[in-house]
Amino acid sequence: MAKRRILIVTTMAAAALLGACGAKEDLKPPASQPAPVVPLGATRAPTTEELTTPDAQAKPARSDELLKRSEPRQPDDFDLPPPG
Repeated sequence: MAKRRILIVTTMAAAALLGACGAKEDLKPPASQPAPVVPLGATRAPTTEELTTPDAQAKPARSDELLKRSEPRQPDDFDLPPPG
């Protein structure tokens, strides 16, 4: 029983240590690979920072502002009643 508990604890400790051993460095292309192709219409190849930064459409801004006062809605031409 005690051997089983020691085995479980050491296994969990080893898993925690292996999970924390990832290195954080700047991304670099492999030396054996050619450079990325320049996109059509671009004058230069994008940098690593440009490739890894999401644009506004991929990560939209969030507005948490609450309404301060009640305001009437603007008319919407596309707000149609359900058919039938």
